[in-house]
Amino acid sequence: MREEYDFSQSVKNPYVKKLKKQVTIRLEDEVISYFKQLAEETGIPYQSLINLYLQDCVRTKRKPLMEWVSNG
Repeated sequence: MREEYDFSQSVKNPYVKKLKKQVTIRLEDEVISYFKQLAEETGIPYQSLINLYLQDCVRTKRKPLMEWVSNG
């Protein structure tokens, strides 16, 4: 290895904005089971499928359906 390297001609990584960030998220068993079953059918890891679905939601500006149940 060299003692010093010249980075003056280097270029920033164009994919740095696409890097994934690890997060902790709580999902219901039904959701995990659904994506794990889909993963078996497609051969794509279930976490990747969840990410693909969420990316699609972002692109299409899909919003969650929220229905609040009244206790009164």
